[in-house]
Amino acid sequence: MKKILKHFLIVLIFLFSVAIGYFFIGFSKPADQISWGVNFSQKHAENLGLDWKETYLALFDDLRVKNFKVATYWDLIEPAQGEYNFGDLDWQIEKAQERGAEIILVIGMKTPRWPECHIPKWAENLNKEEQQEKVLKLIENIVLRYQWSDAIKYWQVENEPFFPFGECPDFDKELLKKEIDLVKSLDPVRDYEGREKAQGEQISNGVNSQKRPIIISESGEFSFWIQAARYGDIVGVTMYRKVWFQELHSYISYPFPPIFYQRKAQLINKIFGKEVICVELQVEPWGPELLYTLPLEEQEKTMNLKQFQKNIEFAKKTGLKEFYLWGAEWWYWMKTKQNQPEIWEEAKKLF
Repeated sequence: MKKILKHFLIVLIFLFSVAIGYFFIGFSKPADQISWGVNFSQKHAENLGLDWKETYLALFDDLRVKNFKVATYWDLIEPAQGEYNFGDLDWQIEKAQERGAEIILVIGMKTPRWPECHIPKWAENLNKEEQQEKVLKLIENIVLRYQWSDAIKYWQVENEPFFPFGECPDFDKELLKKEIDLVKSLDPVRDYEGREKAQGEQISNGVNSQKRPIIISESGEFSFWIQAARYGDIVGVTMYRKVWFQELHSYISYPFPPIFYQRKAQLINKIFGKEVICVELQVEPWGPELLYTLPLEEQEKTMNLKQFQKNIEFAKKTGLKEFYLWGAEWWYWMKTKQNQPEIWEEAKKLF
């Protein structure tokens, strides 16, 4: 028995060493071309004391951003049960379409920014089945409303659904499956020119028709992205470099090298045939409290011009081809409220 255990431990140590070597040792190959975009949250801009519409337009007209990940919020869209208010979201999508921009539209109960699950007051005390029914109805209304918009490039269903973060109900994989199936059933099939394909119509020139891809996102650091690859057409990952680590009550820099992300992306592509993109690249502070109450000197411990530049250079080395930067509203806040436009000006070089 002791001999078996000894052999088992030797094999385990060997496999662990191989894994460490594979994910941590080596030189990554940068992508030939990178598409840069930004995340945008109406709530985040408002919580920073900004005019959210002014901020959104500045991203188009000053930074010249053409790719956005836009968060939808259940509590803003359906403030009273059965009464939908799409005015603000209509405006965001219309402005993108006017400027020829493309959007990842994040839909569901859990969407970006704290508290992550933006459940309206009237839905908080519903039982599980009733609440999930209302979420599916919300998604149905959103997809039917925007399915014809040329601005919508991807649907992202929920935000990091497998990662236990935020003030949210327990994760339910059956709900996620229902949400994905619902979006696929509602989104029209389009040919290579963007036309709706009639039932039974053949596409010329051998070009296949397809629905918009569905992104499922996962933590870039604390996951191997397998669950997202099983559920989504595209795997969206986060990429954070320097953060406040609550469990250690300290700031830390993540030790993962660029090859860590590249090798994981290669495995996902090889096993599942799925593309990996970065839907959240950190270019905003992450401190021990929410950004809105975090002193400026504390913010600078995790994000400043030098760290911004380092994070961009790190991202380039991972080999991923598409990035959505996390923190554009904060850059505008630094520029307009703190008279520190350096990061905003640096970001202009990307777009």
